[in-house]
Amino acid sequence: MRYRVKAVGPDSAVVEADFEAATEAEARAQAAARGLAVLSLQRPAAARGRARFPLMLFNQELLALLRAGIPLAEAIAALLEKEQRSAVRGVLSHILTALREGRTLSSALEARPEVFPELYVAMIRAAERTSDLESALMRYIAYREQLESLRGKLVGAAIYPVLLLAVGGLVVLFLLGYVVPRFSHIYEDVGSELPWLSQLLLDWGRLVEAHAGTLALAVLFAGVGVALAARSPALWAAAGRQLWRMPMVGARLRVFQLARFYRTLGMLLSGGIPVVGALGMVSGLLSPTLRPGLATAIVRLREGRGFTATLAEQGLATPVARHMLSVGERAGNLGEMLTRAAEFHEDATAREVEWLTRLFGPLLMLLIGSAIGLIVVLMYLPIFQLAETIG
Repeated sequence: MRYRVKAVGPDSAVVEADFEAATEAEARAQAAARGLAVLSLQRPAAARGRARFPLMLFNQELLALLRAGIPLAEAIAALLEKEQRSAVRGVLSHILTALREGRTLSSALEARPEVFPELYVAMIRAAERTSDLESALMRYIAYREQLESLRGKLVGAAIYPVLLLAVGGLVVLFLLGYVVPRFSHIYEDVGSELPWLSQLLLDWGRLVEAHAGTLALAVLFAGVGVALAARSPALWAAAGRQLWRMPMVGARLRVFQLARFYRTLGMLLSGGIPVVGALGMVSGLLSPTLRPGLATAIVRLREGRGFTATLAEQGLATPVARHMLSVGERAGNLGEMLTRAAEFHEDATAREVEWLTRLFGPLLMLLIGSAIGLIVVLMYLPIFQLAETIG
């Protein structure tokens, strides 16, 4: 959840910034970690603007125009001229007006926080100091492509099990809600005693048939309740805390979050942003479990402590990352080494997810097939028993 914070900075200037946090308390804690005294905190009403503005496409098109030798203002004007969507035209028009007034690109982007995230604005501002806007755009495009690639792998791995669960669940519901109630009429006049499990299944069929409307409403309300609960940030935060407490799952979540942390931090450092400022910007990427360690690391870095040793002390460096960052700190290419550490852990995560999918898929098929087979056998078991009696 994104919060808009107005605060007094270390230089006594009033600043505004956006923070990703589950609660207001977490957003205030993130602001305090960056040395900000919060004046007001609210959720921006235009939070949907970023979803309407194609930031990735904007960067790709702007980079292509700049590489062709077109000045920045003319490139923005060209993008505005071709654009048909009113929401995107409004953003581009604002940027073009600011550039023609003599303002910098970063200041124009900063005025639209609902569209351009703080990380992106900071990267553009750093690039303006070195007149290296093209490289900054290339770094951001590569950064987004890597994140989208990893997200695509994770989503793709989850589609197959979800489809299996959905189809299997629908089949089981069809058997229990339609087929079993009709089979119950067949055995109503059977004189012999039915097997216990078959009798239980047929009793369920009679119950469904007698109270079909009530059960349908109960299922509907349960589905709506689950959908509403799934949209609750507090519920997701509680579920996340429980997952972090699980030994195997918590360790994997920690590595996944640290990989994203390394990649974003590496992009910012490669763009020329100071370490302490970059760490404050990426604090929202970490879970509440890791944020206190990051806040302590920022304080110690301001005191002159070493980067790698400080992250390791606060549990923010995996063994592989610790060795890579030590090399990068000595060689002066810390941003590159952070990116390489992120790539290493992202590849490991993708391999683990693929392996789990290959294992989980057959197990899930076996479970669903067993459930469907059990229902069918219990429905036909009385027929087999009757045939044996007749024989």
